[in-house]
Amino acid sequence: MSNTPILSIKDLKYTYSGGDHQALKGISLDVMAGERICIVGNNGAGKSTFFLNVNGVLHPDSGEIYFKGEKITDKKESLNELRRGVGIVFQDADNQIIASTVMGEVSFGPINLGLSDDEVEKRVDEALAEMNLSEFKHRAPHYCSGGEKKRITIADIIAMHSEVIIFDEPTAALDPLNAKMLEEALSKLAKQNKTLLISTHDMDFAYRWAQKLVVFSDGQVIATGTPVEVLSNQQVCEQANLRKPMLMRVYEDMVKRGIAPDDDAYPQDVDAFDAWLETIKVS
Repeated sequence: MSNTPILSIKDLKYTYSGGDHQALKGISLDVMAGERICIVGNNGAGKSTFFLNVNGVLHPDSGEIYFKGEKITDKKESLNELRRGVGIVFQDADNQIIASTVMGEVSFGPINLGLSDDEVEKRVDEALAEMNLSEFKHRAPHYCSGGEKKRITIADIIAMHSEVIIFDEPTAALDPLNAKMLEEALSKLAKQNKTLLISTHDMDFAYRWAQKLVVFSDGQVIATGTPVEVLSNQQVCEQANLRKPMLMRVYEDMVKRGIAPDDDAYPQDVDAFDAWLETIKVS
């Protein structure tokens, strides 16, 4: 992993037109290539606004965005470079899907990159296969389920070959099966060294999956660190109204009751928790 951030945001500020509420109040964040980052915080904390600025959909009042070391400007070429490199999957798939077939939807981005027909077809087929959607190629998206639509919107971004992929509440409105399939898709992308930024209210997911948590509160970043570092800070959890994940609460309760040693183990998934139980010989 390079020491230079793939994405660097410096003192980003944004106020919606006609409003007196500043949505972003000086956000700074460095994102390294291949990182898995979850951004957490209350509704209205600024997460979605931040994503739209980072993707170039919105233009900040002030502050700087660097992609791969290059400062992003208001020029069309610079914004297009940012949008090619940083893809965004919106919370509501219906707001993103515009084409009459799945193939047409996933090919839209590559076509607008000016790629050859053969390259567009190759990218579409690869993206659909990646999301287990090959059989839906000629189907109308509005006949697809919510989970399938979500995977279509991810295929949109995969076909663009975006290096950074932003997900705004990707598990919202998904049933447990589709949420599990989505998490598997995210893990597959992470193994391909894609850089992933995900906003979520699912603290159990954030705890087991993310390498880094970034906590937003009232348009500001109030904490950054590993899931254990951030969620061990009671003041941060209270300020951002964060619920500690179940495994973390069980671990801390066992330590508090003297059932287990205070060894800072903090197992972050079920397999790690089972392995930890074996080491302390709890049946």
